[in-house]
Parts: sequence; C-alpha cells; structure tokens
Amino acid sequence: MIRNKELRQFGFSFLSITAFTVILGFVIGAAAGVLALISAAAFGMVFFVFTKARYRRIADISEQVDLVLHNADHLYISEAEEGELSILQSEITKMTLRIREQNDALKKEKEHLSDSLADIAHQLRTPLTSANLILTLLEKNPDEDERKALLRETEELFAQMEWLINSLLKLSRLDAGIVVFQSAQVEMSTLINIAVRPLLISMELHNIVLKTDVPDGMIIQGDLGWLSEAIRNILKNCIQSVGDNGRIEIICEDTLLFGEITIHDSGTGFEEEDLPHLFERFYRGKNDEACGYGIGLALSRMIISRHEGTVAAKNHPQGGAVFCIRFPK
Repeated sequence: MIRNKELRQFGFSFLSITAFTVILGFVIGAAAGVLALISAAAFGMVFFVFTKARYRRIADISEQVDLVLHNADHLYISEAEEGELSILQSEITKMTLRIREQNDALKKEKEHLSDSLADIAHQLRTPLTSANLILTLLEKNPDEDERKALLRETEELFAQMEWLINSLLKLSRLDAGIVVFQSAQVEMSTLINIAVRPLLISMELHNIVLKTDVPDGMIIQGDLGWLSEAIRNILKNCIQSVGDNGRIEIICEDTLLFGEITIHDSGTGFEEEDLPHLFERFYRGKNDEACGYGIGLALSRMIISRHEGTVAAKNHPQGGAVFCIRFPK
C-alpha cells in the first residue's frame, strides 16, 4: 500500500490534520486532546483495515486477470456484493466469458479453414489428375476421332475447374464482405430467363423438359446478377439430379408478405440424412455416386440470405426434390 502515491499523499494529509486537531484539542483542554487523539487513531485504524481489504480484493481480481491472460480454465466469481469493486469484478467476469467464447470461435474457424483448404485441394486434384491422364492418352492415341473426344473431355474438366475456382472466389468475396449488392426492382420473369438461359443447351442435350409459371408484373428487390447466379446454381443441381429425359418445373407466386420461387425436379430427391446439410460448403451427400463439388448450393444460400431471403429444400411427396426460395416484401 505504501507504494501507492495517492495513498501516501492521503496519509500525509491525514497525519497533518490529526496533529493539528490533537494540538488544538490539548490547547482547549486535556480531555479534548485525548478525545481528538483517540478519534484520529480510530479513524486511522478503520481506514487501514478498509484499505487493506480493498487491496486484497484488487489482488484477487489481478490474479483472475492473470489466469485469463494465461488461458486458464479457472473462472473466479466473487460473492454477490454491492460496491465498485464488485461491479468491476462482474465486468471482468463478463469479459472473461466473452474472450473464451471468441477463442473457441477462432479455434473452430481455424479448424474449418483447414478442412476447407483440404477440401479445395481435393476438389481441384480430381479433375487435374483426370486431365493429366487424358493428355497421356492423347499422346499415344493415333485415332483422330478418339483424340477429338478426349480433347472435348479435357475442355469439360478445365471448365469444371474454372467454375469451381470462380465459385470459391465469389464465396471468399462474400465472406470478406467486399461485395456490394445493387438494390433495384427486378422483374421475376427477367430473373428466371437470365438464370435459365446458360443452361438451355445442357437441358436440350439431356432431353430435360423445363416448365415455368411466372405471374406478370411480379417484382422483387435485389441484385439481378447475383440473384440469377443463386437460382442458376440450384437449377444446375436439379439438372444433375434428373439426368436424361427428366423434368424441371419453376413456379413463382406473389403474395402480400413475400415473393416465392419453387423449383421442382423429377429426380431421385435427397436422402433424409442429407437434408440438414445440403447448403453446407463442400457437402456432397452420403451417396458415393454424388457428383458436384458442394459449392453451388452453399453459394446460393449465401446470396439469398444476403438479400434477406430464405431457401430450403425437401423431398416432394410424389418424387423428386423441391427448392423453395422466399424474398420478403
């Protein structure tokens, strides 16, 4: 306590006032002087005991802070008392809990990043290995038709890698918060047409029938480019699911509370255990024959949620998968 400059100043002032009071008391009379001396001693003792107790509390708080800094699991919680130090102790306890929660979140994020990097490496390694194998076959294959088929297959592999890299870049930009969505009135028919247009050739090659039902004048608020990206990724998932000779139906509904897009395909639907994880990154399902990279649906959900919308998937009672997208009015 003596090292405390403020406490030394207080002690000097207290002794000066005490000496003056005692001297003045003895000048008045012996009894007054003795009373002044006893009162000063009593006040001094009470102050000393009170200050020592405060320093003990402060030492306990300092010990707790030291434990927090050294990542100890121990959490000190003082008795429920009123007072400045109790308030300080309560705030430090809250700070401790927040720090530990942040540390846990950082650890989980680090683990997620490590897993994501491993997944990305695996996703890129597969088409690269296939491309290298095809290039080796090209060297040794003299047949012109087979060489052309192998070249087309190589182009498809590189197109898949390009899509994967672009999707990962989009996800990282969205995660970093550097994407600024344009807010404008988007006509639903225009949005569906833009989303579907790049997939029409693929649908024609696989003999997939597309049916759309969009009310005239249906408007939602958002970024046309990003929203079409989100819907297109869901449609790609449907195309992979239905295979050849399938059917995809897009129905839009305009209500007082929200604008809804329902996409129903005639595929095999989802496994029940996959439904809670469909929109997680790099999740490809429990089925070993599952294709894709587990990126498209995750990107779609992120884009839709950034537009304050929701997207959900389920199995249709009559077969196939159903995606339901809603945008609030």
